Amino acid sequence: MAALNIVKYLSPPMPNVTPDYDGLEYRWRFLTFRPAYFKNEVYFIGAAVLYLTFYFIGKKTNARRANKWFEAHLPLYQAQFSRPANAEGLVSDGNSDFFAFSTGRRALASLHTTFTLRPRHDLLQIAYQFVRGIVELDYIVQDKVDLEFTFRESVGKEGAVPEAVWAIVSKEEMKRLRNDRWDLTFTKTTENNALPSSLVVMSEFADITTNLLKPYGQFQLVQVLSQPAIQPYFLSLSLTDQPRVRPSVPLEPSERHKRLVLSLSLPSGSDAAATLPLVAATFQLVDVISGEGKLPGVRGGLNAALRPETRSKLRKAREDVEKQLREDAQREKKEEEEEEKAAARKKARDERVSKLSAAEQQKVLEREKKRLLRKSQGKVKAR
Repeated sequence: MAALNIVKYLSPPMPNVTPDYDGLEYRWRFLTFRPAYFKNEVYFIGAAVLYLTFYFIGKKTNARRANKWFEAHLPLYQAQFSRPANAEGLVSDGNSDFFAFSTGRRALASLHTTFTLRPRHDLLQIAYQFVRGIVELDYIVQDKVDLEFTFRESVGKEGAVPEAVWAIVSKEEMKRLRNDRWDLTFTKTTENNALPSSLVVMSEFADITTNLLKPYGQFQLVQVLSQPAIQPYFLSLSLTDQPRVRPSVPLEPSERHKRLVLSLSLPSGSDAAATLPLVAATFQLVDVISGEGKLPGVRGGLNAALRPETRSKLRKAREDVEKQLREDAQREKKEEEEEEKAAARKKARDERVSKLSAAEQQKVLEREKKRLLRKSQGKVKAR
């Protein structure tokens, strides 16, 4: 009976269908449709149509923007890699994330090209981003493409690629990177007169910056970054051997990789080739760091070009970080063990007290209150 009442309460009222209805009416066999009885439904259907239209247009727009950029850079990928991309081209992960995997090049294990676009297919998310952008002035949402070059050389062995952290970053991007990337906390931020005023250098040691910004034959990274056509799209270029997120324990060498990461703001479809010179220059920078290719002065790679004291300081910095991570992990483990012991003691005490009579339980509680009071008074006096 109660179930029937609930169903009756939830059921919408029956429309008032009267025989003297003289409005618009559609009949087909035994079916009759009278639009005048449907008022709110029009708004619901309109909202659904709007959302679906927004979804399909946004989905298509994101796919088109990502593919335009990738198609403009694909000839360069084909010239650099024996396997420049998947057989199907870009692979989508949802409607705003796309990626490509490239491999088969000297000095590199792989290149991951990852597109992170605005959720144009989701009207609610777009509205949220718009409102948040009004409230938080430093909140910026943009289409991005990240190129993560992973060196073939493993961590833990003295080779051509140093275990170091270095980056050139747009000033507008610097605050976000400081918050999002733990590896860049290894660095110090400085201005460099050779670079445009909109860029800063984040480096562990000046020796690394000097060797990466100097010319190698016809290749000059500073010259490429100074091109006005590239600057609106450049976000960051970083060399790193550390993870993006601070690990809870020191990582084994096999769990870390030496990487060069180029982050760009994605150009519009009509200007997709604007970043092509910078991407081509990044491949040359890979050769400079790894000591490969035909550029003059790169033999032995970046590690061989660094001063011995710089290499020693880099090793010492990593030893100190690993020591700090190990100490933090041991301290957290000790705190967890103490909490578990305290919880076990409390459980045993509660079980013991629960077996006592009501009068004895009251005495135990009073003794506990007095003990806590003396303890709190002692802390006040100590202050």
